[in-house]
This record gives sequence, structure tokens and C-alpha cells, in this order.
Amino acid sequence: MTEIVVEDGAWTVDVEAVRITPGSGRDVHEVRKALGDLVVPLEAVAGAVFEPSRKGGHLRLRLRPGADPLTEVGAGLLAAPADPYRLAVPKERKAAAEYMAGEIRDLVRLAQVPEEPCPDFLLPGPAVPISATAGDGTVSFDGVRVRLEWTGFAKEIKEAAGAQEFRLPDLTGVEWKPQAGLSYGSLRFHVRGGGPTRRPEEDPRCLSWGVQRFGGTSVLVAAAVLARLARHAPEPPAALPPPASDGRDLLIRRLTDLGELHRSGVLTDEEFSTAKKALLDRIAEL
Repeated sequence: MTEIVVEDGAWTVDVEAVRITPGSGRDVHEVRKALGDLVVPLEAVAGAVFEPSRKGGHLRLRLRPGADPLTEVGAGLLAAPADPYRLAVPKERKAAAEYMAGEIRDLVRLAQVPEEPCPDFLLPGPAVPISATAGDGTVSFDGVRVRLEWTGFAKEIKEAAGAQEFRLPDLTGVEWKPQAGLSYGSLRFHVRGGGPTRRPEEDPRCLSWGVQRFGGTSVLVAAAVLARLARHAPEPPAALPPPASDGRDLLIRRLTDLGELHRSGVLTDEEFSTAKKALLDRIAEL
């Protein structure tokens, strides 16, 4: 077992998992604190790298595509310091961080962890119930329903629409984006039959913010919804056997052909009668 403990948090590595504990200092991002301890199974890990910088660097865990709902909903936009899979390392611990990154890579190779995407999430996502407040509203999710309630910063169009509530089966997806430049950050819920989307600040299916970089802990709500959407996704329909009408049509065509053979003299009356009876019996069984 290998461990590294720094002010930003602690990572412990063994042959089964990478265990991540966020630090408790005031500089540790609220997303990581709210998410809490993580146990990442080795089969979810694609590798690890140490990214050096002037003051030290970051130890970064790379996950397999499809392994983690938080990574999927973040879509590469959840950067340090909010990313739970990055550990800020001071320069005096750079050697230890480089060693741990190498050990994680070796364990992944020895375990022959496949490189292809995971068919199902290997991490459960944030626990529910969960809520977050950012910008123009508050979002909450209890595992069954998503609810949006507006603050005084909401546009009139949202206030007029009132609080919004969506059942999990009514959702087709969830999309999260941090605030960047002059654009709003947003947490958008895609509702079945919901029509075209609007700008985040005007869409009643969307939480939006213009100041907070990551919108508080809204990304954790998005990850919790995504994890449970995957569990409730309908199974692909099973292949159906050919309809009975296909077999019936074939036998009727053969019956027609049989009549042509009889009329042309190829089949005797007796042969025709026997063959016709056999075909009619088979049609009746369908």
C-alpha cells in the first residue's frame, strides 16, 4: 500500500482501489468537500500522471470513459481545484507524487484493466438527497424528482413559470457547464417533449449563474441525476421473431404455385389434392 498525505488531501493506493480523501482546509474546494471520500476501484482507472508546476504540481488520476458519472457530466470542464481526481502537491513532495503515479500505472498494467469505455458506471455518483444553490435558483434531487426553485436573481420569465419539478423517467439527459468569459454557467435538464432550449438565464428547465465559476456544488447534483438516469434507462428491445403473417404469406404463395402446376398438368388431381391439404393444414396452424 502506498500513501501520500498533503494539505490538499490524501490518496491511498492498493491492489484493489485508489482511496481519495479531500483536505479540510479552507482552500480545499467546496465541491471536493461536499463529495467527501471516494473509493475508486482499480478497474475504473486508466492511469495516473504527475503534472509539475513552479510551486509543485498536481497528481492526476485518469479514469476510463464511462466509469464515473461526475467525470462524464463534467466533460473535462471540472478543472482544479474542484476536480476530486487532482491532488495539489507542494514541490517538496514531487518525488512522492511521481512515484505514486508510476505505481498506479503499474497496477493498471498488471491487472490488465481494459482500455475501452465501461458499459456501466463503476462509481455510484453522489448520494441523495442532494441540493445546490447557484445564481438564479436552487436545485434539489431526492433520487426520484428534480426540483428547481428561483431566487431573487431569476429573470421574470422564470419567476412567471414558477418552481419546476421533473420526474426521473421524464428526463432524457442532464448537461452542466461552468461559467466562462461572458457566458453563463448552467445546469440544464433535458425533458422529454420539452421543446427547444432557450438561453440558460431564460430557460425554466435550467439553473444559471454568472459569477461563481463552478456554480457551487451544482455539478454534484448533475452527477447524481446522471448516475440514476443510467440505471433507469430502458433496456433495448429484444429482437422479435418473424411475424406469423410472414410464414402465412409464404404458404399462400406456395398454394398459388401449386394451383399453377396442377392447371399446367405437372401434378395429377390426386397429387394436387394431397399437397393442397398439407399446405392448408400448415396455414391453419399459424
